[in-house]
Amino acid sequence: MPTIDTDRIQSMVAQLQNMAARAKAPAAPSETAGLTDSVGAAGAVKGGAQVDFSAALKGALDGVNGMQQSADALGQRFALGDDSVNLSDVMIATQKASIAFQTTAQVRNKLVSAYHDIMNMQV
Repeated sequence: MPTIDTDRIQSMVAQLQNMAARAKAPAAPSETAGLTDSVGAAGAVKGGAQVDFSAALKGALDGVNGMQQSADALGQRFALGDDSVNLSDVMIATQKASIAFQTTAQVRNKLVSAYHDIMNMQV
């Protein structure tokens, strides 16, 4: 029977607290300056390259799908008795995949809402 590694759990809790603190903190001026300087008026990145919305969306969806598949594979390995996989790792991977999926669903909802708003505008 595998033992519980309390040091690893404490490390994960510290990482989660650090992420929560960064999410609550306002963005530093140096972080936002690069965003406004590199993107032009029509969404084109200065320097000639353009942001391809469909490629960005596909990349985000592929990332979420990869996270879900990775979490499922980790869960299956744990269920099959792989000693190299901890329950905490499985739970964290599953929660990350769940949060990524929920975020994707919310972005989709906002896009659909924006589409409906645009289609209902009178020209």
